[in-house]
Order: sequence, then C-alpha cells, then structure tokens
Amino acid sequence: MNDETVIQALAALAHPVRLAVFRALVVAGPQGLRPGEMQEALGIPAATLSFHLKELSHAGLVGVEREGRHLTYRAQFERMSALVGYLTANCCQGRAVCETPAAGVCCPQ
Repeated sequence: MNDETVIQALAALAHPVRLAVFRALVVAGPQGLRPGEMQEALGIPAATLSFHLKELSHAGLVGVEREGRHLTYRAQFERMSALVGYLTANCCQGRAVCETPAAGVCCPQ
C-alpha cells in the first residue's frame, strides 16, 4: 500500500455508518451479507446503505458479487490486512515494531 491508498481507506472508515457497515461485514466473514441483512441489522435506509457501500467499495475495503438477482457484499480481508500491516510497519518511523508492555501498542517515547 502507498500513502494515497492508506488515506483513502482510512477516510472511508472515518464515518460512523461506514465503520459499522465494515465491521458487520468483517464479522460476517467470507460469506458476506446482502443489503437487506445489513439494513435490518444496522437500521440503515437502503439509499444511505448504498451510498456508504459505494464509498467502502471505492476504497477497496468491500467487494460485491452478483448471485442471480442478489448482491452479496464482503469485506476485502486482504486489503484490510494490508492497511493494518502498513500502519503497524510505519508506526515506529521505520524502526522495528516495538510494543510497550502496559499498553500493547507501538512507539514508546
């Protein structure tokens, strides 16, 4: 991943509805979810859901597959892993990933 794709992915996730949609798709796993399932579970109107799915898809975080008349959306786990990997690899400004024992996060002062 490069800076531009990372920024695009983070921007897509930087909205409460899109984060909730993405989280639901991650939890659903490889089988994904149909729009009606997401609408019901998250209480999101169809037009709103469609808009947010388009944004997540544009960022490469969500894929869609047509199965007859139905659409199934899936989290793109490879892209998600690449994003997390990029953030992890770069959190210590090029140094090896380091963790603080108390917080379990990188980059001690």
